[in-house]
Amino acid sequence: MPFRTRFRRDRGRWLRRVLVACLTSLAVVCGAVVVAYHLTEIPEPHPETVVQSTVFVDAGGAYLGRRGPVDRQEVPLFEVPRHVQDAVIAAENRSFRTDTGVSPRAVARAAWATVSGGAPQGGSTITQQYVKNALLSPERSLSRKAREALIAVKLDRTRAKDEILEGYLNTVYFGRGAAGVQAAARNYFDVTPGKLTVSQGAALAAIVNIPSYYEKAGSDPGVTARLRHRWEWVLDAMEAGGSISPAQRAAARFPAFRFYPPGGTEGQRQYLIDVAAQEAADRLGITQDQLARGGYTVHTTFDLALQDATAESVKARAGGAEGAEGRAGKGVRVHTAVVGIEPGDGAVRVLYGGADYARQPFNDAVSGSVEAGSVLDPFDGVRLGGPLRALHGSTAPTPLRLAAAYAAVAADGVYATPRTVTRITREGRTVHTARPETRRVLEEKGALAVSARARSGPDGRGVPSVPAADRAGADDDGPGALLTAGAGGGIARRTVWSVGYDSRLTLAVALFADRPGAKKGTTVPARLPDDPSPTAYAEELTGTIWGFAGDT
Repeated sequence: MPFRTRFRRDRGRWLRRVLVACLTSLAVVCGAVVVAYHLTEIPEPHPETVVQSTVFVDAGGAYLGRRGPVDRQEVPLFEVPRHVQDAVIAAENRSFRTDTGVSPRAVARAAWATVSGGAPQGGSTITQQYVKNALLSPERSLSRKAREALIAVKLDRTRAKDEILEGYLNTVYFGRGAAGVQAAARNYFDVTPGKLTVSQGAALAAIVNIPSYYEKAGSDPGVTARLRHRWEWVLDAMEAGGSISPAQRAAARFPAFRFYPPGGTEGQRQYLIDVAAQEAADRLGITQDQLARGGYTVHTTFDLALQDATAESVKARAGGAEGAEGRAGKGVRVHTAVVGIEPGDGAVRVLYGGADYARQPFNDAVSGSVEAGSVLDPFDGVRLGGPLRALHGSTAPTPLRLAAAYAAVAADGVYATPRTVTRITREGRTVHTARPETRRVLEEKGALAVSARARSGPDGRGVPSVPAADRAGADDDGPGALLTAGAGGGIARRTVWSVGYDSRLTLAVALFADRPGAKKGTTVPARLPDDPSPTAYAEELTGTIWGFAGDT
């Protein structure tokens, strides 16, 4: 029988067989998917995606720096403005609120790219991106892509959309080292997420697409122009989706970015972070490594504007640590240390411990033993209590210790333990609040006696001044009392101290020099250069910083 005749006669039977085979295959595939879905468990996030850094801010909330392996801090979704959430959704996955967690087209495209060896394909939903970034390994394979899709679907069915979006915003990489929206808001705009404007939120959403490229926005004209084009596209999508009104779209202006990479002032701030990190860890009863990985925000007592002004003043003034070192002789280093404390409270407002943290991590202000000379003479014969009791036998106090002593004099005999931390928070909750630790260490008569001697100077000469209480209505252009003293004299001058204080601030400036000792790794005191006069320099620096303190 001819083949054509047989085919016509058996066509219906063959079609039924093919249909049954297709339906059977489909049932097997569907059954396998159902079984795989039920057997699939949502894994815990990778440790590296949940570790957080600890951020340090000054008394006004200005960013000082961070500690930790990853620049990331978690923030609850309610602290991220809705327009920022909508901007990310408009840029990355416009159907996020209604989809099932996967994009079949994107899955098929990625699978084909894997099979064909083509370039990696994007287009995944926000849920898939979160699963890929936080829950799975970055390997490229069909099995991993299939598992990603199954987990995304299960995550979408078992978790609220807001919970998924919160996880995504806290883990997605934004460039500039920032993992998550909290770090991104700070690194690009120096604000917290809650203060991001519509324009800034749209810019961050635009950056997620190619973060390593767009991180140079603001410093590279080409990158900035390309990001601006994508920023416009995000805003148009937000307007089309009803996230922002036409008036908001018309009012949007391309935002200004923080300069990147950051400037060199960050290194100077490490002195502050070192001290605050040690205190914060002690207060929480944890190690510094646990603190660095804990996602805390440490609110410090420092005044960053005053700190930066102090650093610039030391650097700029002739005879300072930068300028005098070359004139002091071969191998001799000149040091300047500055401490500013609030009397009666103990809050450290300024702490200048060295010219360059990279060259000298040792903090002269906190740990440096500076020869006292005659700066402690005003305390002679006065009964001292508590932490000041050891002053009588001290020959080389640290600048911090000396500042705390004179702060007690300024507070009428009440000593406040120096502190650099006011509050520690974590994920928006306060976990520690610091209180001033005070005790009386001088009778009021004793405090008045020390103050009177300080005004007249250790040799009876001193710098004439009047108490702050008697200067009401006068121009507040200097401390209520100012003492300049030190060790050595003339060409043998080794240290100079300048201490100014009134009821609101005690400021101690220490100027000293050293040179390498006979044994490797040791130093011995050296004489200060005579030109310019170290005494004049110390007094001038004290007055300059005091002026800055009055302006902040």
